[in-house]
Amino acid sequence: MKLYLSVDMEGITGLADHTFVDSRQHNYERGRRIMTGEVNACVEALVQHGATDILVNDSHSKMNNLLIEELHEEAVLISGDVKPYSMVQGLDQTYDAAVFLGYHARASMKGVMSHSMIFGVRHFYINDHPIGEMGFNAYVAGYYGVPVILVCGDDQAALEAEKLMPGVKTVAVKETISRSAVKCLPPAKVNQQISQQVEAAMKQIDQMKPLTPPDQPLLKIEFANYGQAEWANLMPGTAIIEGTSTVTYQADNILEAYQAMLVMTELAARTTFC
Repeated sequence: MKLYLSVDMEGITGLADHTFVDSRQHNYERGRRIMTGEVNACVEALVQHGATDILVNDSHSKMNNLLIEELHEEAVLISGDVKPYSMVQGLDQTYDAAVFLGYHARASMKGVMSHSMIFGVRHFYINDHPIGEMGFNAYVAGYYGVPVILVCGDDQAALEAEKLMPGVKTVAVKETISRSAVKCLPPAKVNQQISQQVEAAMKQIDQMKPLTPPDQPLLKIEFANYGQAEWANLMPGTAIIEGTSTVTYQADNILEAYQAMLVMTELAARTTFC
């Protein structure tokens, strides 16, 4: 059985603020070790319950955070940037299911370090339906017919997952106090809960439905300021909605919409304060 893991960092237990997820900050190395341990707990549980082929995609920032020298021996790791499909690189129709670890709530929502790709994004929309990284990644999985069976992250990410994908198993590894303060479970307890929920998720894998994306989706990205919209609008095929900082792109399918989102957010990130 083939399983795919997309692993972000903001939703890992104990990681409360940017000092744990920014490679320039003093808590980052601690964050990497905790992140790798959480992945190992998930991989071990998946192996115990029938997974024979496990691909782990490091999906945070420059995507080189996981410590391969400490990674579970049954996992294969995708590490580094640039990736054509970023947080879902390597995912295709050959996988039986996907697991999202270390996930966070979408931009403008309550949650620990909540955002959508870059901090300049207020909202992503697919056909006027607001989504975040989790939703976009689940749509790509759904394009390939792959269900997401487990999401682990802060309590707000768990709520978002349950609304987005009814029946999905979740582990809330920490409780939001504010965007940079959390009430955390220790890794040993989190790892135990992940193991339990992996078992439950694997038992219902045949009942889980993929999140099917719409055909020819309209992507809209609302940015924090007009300068970011101007940068994003440099991509051919985009348009700024008059009187807003929202940029649109009509895609042929969700894969094209996903790559358009990557290009638009990378361009928008060039915007300076002055």
